[in-house]
Amino acid sequence: MSGIFGSGKKVVQPASPTNNSKPETVIGSNTSFVGTVKTDGNIRIDGSVEGEVEVLGNLIIGATGRVIATVKAQNIHVSGAVKGEITALEQLEISPSGKVWGDITAASLHIEPGGLFRGQSTMTSNVDEPLLLDAPSASSNRLSEEPSGA
Repeated sequence: MSGIFGSGKKVVQPASPTNNSKPETVIGSNTSFVGTVKTDGNIRIDGSVEGEVEVLGNLIIGATGRVIATVKAQNIHVSGAVKGEITALEQLEISPSGKVWGDITAASLHIEPGGLFRGQSTMTSNVDEPLLLDAPSASSNRLSEEPSGA
């Protein structure tokens, strides 16, 4: 049977890591949503979302996506516009068409040329920060211990 729907044979694609990152939920470009969006999987926003977005997987905000919300996800890719507090547990990437207004907390931040970010950013890491802070204070103590004029 080879009508307009093809031969009827199913093509099975091999499992790969990129197949796991496909969005399970899509908010289309003609959709507006106000409230809390929570999912265990991956999500793509091409429409408008206002409120709170919490994703255990990856979040993609497409070029037509407009988000005014507190956002938290494993990895976040912004091609549209986001206004609000963003937490990316791993990486936040802002593409050339992406615009972010608000504070960012991320382990890794990548802003491509043309991308816009206005706000403050904080990097999370496994580095023990007090070790990094000890050196400047030790050198400033040495300066204050030197005799002043003799």
